[in-house]
Amino acid sequence: MNRAISKTENTKRLYVNSKPTIVLMTKWHAIFRCKSRLAKDIGAFKAAKIQEKLTNHTINVAKEIQKEGLADIKVAIDGIGIKAAKKWALLNKIKAVEIQGPGNLGTKMKRQFSKIHSEKNLSHQIQNPILIIGSDLPSISHFELIQAIQILNHKEMVLGPSNDGGYWLIGLSNKLLNPLCAWPFSGISWGSDKVLKETIRLASLNQIDYQLLQTKNDLDNIMDLSPWLDHKKFRISASSYQL
Repeated sequence: MNRAISKTENTKRLYVNSKPTIVLMTKWHAIFRCKSRLAKDIGAFKAAKIQEKLTNHTINVAKEIQKEGLADIKVAIDGIGIKAAKKWALLNKIKAVEIQGPGNLGTKMKRQFSKIHSEKNLSHQIQNPILIIGSDLPSISHFELIQAIQILNHKEMVLGPSNDGGYWLIGLSNKLLNPLCAWPFSGISWGSDKVLKETIRLASLNQIDYQLLQTKNDLDNIMDLSPWLDHKKFRISASSYQL
């Protein structure tokens, strides 16, 4: 039997009655409201289209996990009102959506962890791991999300490092969620190239058992586009932009 399929089946059995939650955090793909660094290089319209493609790609990957019964999926979006977000979610067959709310990245992530944990408490559901992923990764696959879920079966935290010094995924086990620890979201220079390093330092300081996933490259600027950019025409090539 194929090893990847075998792992998927094992994960299904583990989580059939205790599914984790995966939260996709993204920005609304409006011109001048997303991918500001990329927009300076290729224009706001193209940058917005790339944001839309990245968001749709990440949603489709996450939907595979949900379809296989391995996790519940939620989208937390920024740059759009809740009514418009729900309308967009309905069109894209997304069952759970909400706006991210104010604050820095740490505050927004903590809000998601806290809200989902509280909702499960109120509905008397089993408390399970919660994972947050970004939407800037053309290369993300559902097998990597399965791996992250499996890691949280025996680790307290999982991180997906990114080349810019941050991370594209963070997952916390029930042990860190009940009650929710404050350390992963405070004392960190959000937006700097030291986010991952500071998170790991705090994890070690708090004796947290963690594991890292494969390092990936967030798509934030013109250099990140190099695998997909048609330099001759200075536009995204439909044949090579593999999303």
